[in-house]
This record gives sequence, C-alpha cells and structure tokens, in this order.
Amino acid sequence: MRLAVIDNALDHEIYRPVEHWASFLGKTGFQAFEAAKGDFPDPADFTHIILTGSEASIIERAGWAEEEARLVRAAAVPGGPAVLGSCWGHQLLAYALAGPRHVRRRPRPEIGWVPIRVLAEDALLGEPGVFHAFSIHFDEVFDPPEGLFEVLADSEDCAVQALRVRSRNIWGLQFHPEIDPETAVRFLRELLQAGFRGGEDMLLALASRPRDDEAIRRIVAGFLAAA
Repeated sequence: MRLAVIDNALDHEIYRPVEHWASFLGKTGFQAFEAAKGDFPDPADFTHIILTGSEASIIERAGWAEEEARLVRAAAVPGGPAVLGSCWGHQLLAYALAGPRHVRRRPRPEIGWVPIRVLAEDALLGEPGVFHAFSIHFDEVFDPPEGLFEVLADSEDCAVQALRVRSRNIWGLQFHPEIDPETAVRFLRELLQAGFRGGEDMLLALASRPRDDEAIRRIVAGFLAAA
C-alpha cells in the first residue's frame, strides 16, 4: 500500500489536516503533498489518496484547485487508486467529476457536532443508522448525478454528507470524522480569534455539548482495506 495525503490547508497555524489524519492512520506510512504550493502526487504512484479539507472555497477556485481537480479525474479510472475526500476534498470530487453546477454556497454554514444519517450500507460507514461527527462547511455538494454517484449519508441540514463514485473506490465525506472534540474546540477558537467568517455559528457550536461517535476508526479501516 502506498498512501498519499494531499494537504489542502492554507494556514497551518490554524488548520493542520495532515496531523488530524495521522492521528488515526496508526503505523500506516504516507507521503504528504501541499496543494497550495503546487505540490501533487502522480496518482499512478499510489494505491490510496486522501484529499483533506481546506479553508478555501470550492466556488472561488485558485489555480492549484483546478490542478487538483485534474488529478482527481486522472485517478478516477478503472484500476486507479482508492480516493477519500474530506469536506473541501469531498466537494472537489463532485466538482472534478460532475462539474461546477454540482457545488454551491450554503445559505448558512453547518458547524458543530452533527447527527449523520447513513442511508445505505457501505464499507466505510457501516450499516444504515445514525452517528455523530464534527462538521464545519460553508459550501456543499448539490444534486450529484445519480448515474455517477451514490449518496450514502445526509443530515438534517445537508442532503449530501457522504457519497461514493459508482463502481469505484472513491468516497467523499462532508463531515470531519478525523477531527476529535478536543481538536475541534481548539480549531473553532482559533478560527474565531483569526476573525474567520461564521463566527456566530462557531459560538453556538462552542456552547453545545461535543459528541463524537468515533466513526473515523471504521472509516480509515474500510478505506485502507479498499483495493
């Protein structure tokens, strides 16, 4: 197994997604690439690729985001690597494979510990049911084409919390299973300090009780087992 983690963070003083994922990868070795610096892997060199979240918007795409979209399209071929996109990475999958009309700005961000409803049994998410995970996003996947994607999970405020490319080991997760409650609280406080948008919703999240059902362990195990 050869794992690449594409780091889509813009400010590593605030957001450190590689650290978040590394906490749950155990002894699995990986190579990290900084997307905003134009540093990308060759998909043919890896069996598994993780696309992290980002402070960037999928609606206002920089040049590096377009380059990463091309990488996704190159990976989404028969015999290509297993791919897992988280938050912005999830949105990038929809943009790269279905086009710009399938991502959009949300009327209000979804921030906090969200009940995720699993709609269909899946190797990563398990059986249908509900679990809680941390979420923070200002954009979302919209109306993914049924012939291309299967929607695996939703929440009360987000119709596409998880999806899979049909007949491919390619998944997208809108929520952040890799961010545990302690890290999430610190992250929200740092975003507030930095004056990031959505401050009112961050304060509401910080006033609520964190709840994380540790779906990350099943998700990582299922993803790494995909071939």
